[in-house]
Amino acid sequence: MKKLRRTLSESFRRVALKKEDGGFDEICVSKMSTRGCQGSDSLFRPLDSIPEERRARVQRTQSGFEPFDKHTSQVKRVHSENNACINASGSNTHTESPKLRRHSSPSSPTSPKFGKVDSYEKLEKLGEGSYATVYKGKSKVNGKLVALKVIRLQEEEGTPFTAIREASLLKGLKHANIVLLHDIIHTKETLTLVFEYVHTDLCQYMDKHSGGLHPENVRLFLFQLLRGLSYIHQRFILHRDLKPQNLLISESGELKLADFGLARAKSVPSHTYSNEVVTLWYRPPDVLLGSTEYSTCLDMWGVGCIFIEMIQGVAAFPGMKDVQDQLERIFLVLGTPSEETWPGVHSLPHFKPDRFPVYSAKKLRQAWNKLGHVDHAEDLASRFLQCFPKKRVSAHTALQHEFFNQLTAKLREISDISSIFSVPSLKLQPELNITNIKTNSKGASCGKQ
Repeated sequence: MKKLRRTLSESFRRVALKKEDGGFDEICVSKMSTRGCQGSDSLFRPLDSIPEERRARVQRTQSGFEPFDKHTSQVKRVHSENNACINASGSNTHTESPKLRRHSSPSSPTSPKFGKVDSYEKLEKLGEGSYATVYKGKSKVNGKLVALKVIRLQEEEGTPFTAIREASLLKGLKHANIVLLHDIIHTKETLTLVFEYVHTDLCQYMDKHSGGLHPENVRLFLFQLLRGLSYIHQRFILHRDLKPQNLLISESGELKLADFGLARAKSVPSHTYSNEVVTLWYRPPDVLLGSTEYSTCLDMWGVGCIFIEMIQGVAAFPGMKDVQDQLERIFLVLGTPSEETWPGVHSLPHFKPDRFPVYSAKKLRQAWNKLGHVDHAEDLASRFLQCFPKKRVSAHTALQHEFFNQLTAKLREISDISSIFSVPSLKLQPELNITNIKTNSKGASCGKQ
């Protein structure tokens, strides 16, 4: 393993700063799990049955090596400390027009000054994680603010797989609701990922506006989240770590998916994964029960939890003890599963019928009353929060739900790289509550324990 990681590290050194040549490897998905979400186009089909333009592609790294490892260590609960685009409170921010389009990698032949350590100035430290430190920075080439995710390399270990995975995936993703990777800088001691700078995240935004967000803002945030997820899911990529801390929010209200360190491109033969993914509060019951075979439905459960948290102002399932406690909180609302309601549940490694009280399913508004105050919110939330994975609605289908009928039809016409705020008159509404308190008196928020 150490030899492989060193080899990958050397390979990454050679390819990270190469000029964009458009080279991609297609992902064959003929042996993938077909556990797709309800009403989705996310079912994994044989490659030869998928139109050329719909095939998943990933950037080539080194021939014979797959940049996605089979093992993922347990997720630690942190408040955006590994997030590449967070901001310390009170710091000045740089606002770009939402109409600006996402551009190609600055390491292209037309921008020879990018890709060098001295091309960026570190302004302040934003956070530090187990293997990376994040800084707010500034480009000396164009003066734009950036976020510098500096990953420490160890001689024996080489480049961390999470960094290889994140960079490999993001280099091929161009979407207004996915954080943009500007540049990659590889030296002997560090690997630096240079991201666009976004001034806050959804967790901090909800902390500032406690008690639930304005319904129209919830609608706009959720639409953008689903838009970004639909884009990656159609490319057979799972995020696997959806939580408010990993959803960046710009000053104009643009939401961006970030922190792809746990993301996976579903490729043969690794269709079975570690179940230690997704912070506990946003982890679906199938994963909590030990399932290691899942599809895009994994992300859709997290969407439901975040949706409810935005409306209600508190986490949907704030487990305070362990997996058992987390499952009981879920079953208390959705009902204890059986073979009739969830075919195959008895075969999951951690499902022991005698360990769980038998609960009957409730209406979601009985658990979260504010769902009943927003048209169509309860119905949409119920489509996300299905214990049986196959019943969860897909991101693509959810975008067509009645909950979004109030949004202008023009949103359906904009390109992937266009911000929704490029549509005239579309903007965030003033929030009703502003507070400096980090947790609501009725419960904790944002998965912080």
